[in-house]
Amino acid sequence: MALSSIALCARALLKIGAGTITSFGEGTAEAEIAANLYPSTRDALLSSHPWRFATALTSLARLAAPPLADFRNAFQLPPDFLRALSAGIGGRGQGLSYRLAEQRLHCNADAVVLTYLFRPKEEDFPPFFSQALITRLAAEFCIPLTESTARAEMLHKLAEEELRRARLVDSQQDEPARLNSFPLVEVRS
Repeated sequence: MALSSIALCARALLKIGAGTITSFGEGTAEAEIAANLYPSTRDALLSSHPWRFATALTSLARLAAPPLADFRNAFQLPPDFLRALSAGIGGRGQGLSYRLAEQRLHCNADAVVLTYLFRPKEEDFPPFFSQALITRLAAEFCIPLTESTARAEMLHKLAEEELRRARLVDSQQDEPARLNSFPLVEVRS
């Protein structure tokens, strides 16, 4: 079942025994805390792991002004960019040396394919990620709403366990990584 940002926050609030919300602007303490903590918690969790559902490849637009030092070209990062995973050229999404600076990618290539983490719509979150996010939100909401550090500590431990499970499920959605070359075997051949 797809959940909105409000539904995710409402479920997290239920986990700590607080009142639920129907909008971020309703004027309650719960809504104010959810509105302030939700975006950064979501983005931190999304960028903490190379989630398959939040990974994209794109060709970057080259900027006219070159970087000041070290590289020849600068490219504009996508607007939904959270974290770079790799960059490549010629239809490959990896293998290129680059540096990120000032919301741009600097490299010596004339064209770049970027593999990156983006911010998907909440409705596109898979259930395993939604559950990890709900538990993390409950941990984040706990101290401001309940002032219970012991409860917040317990919720943070539960959130870490949910995150571990979500990473495991996500990693099982792709074929295992293969070694492209292994010098010890090649020497024996």
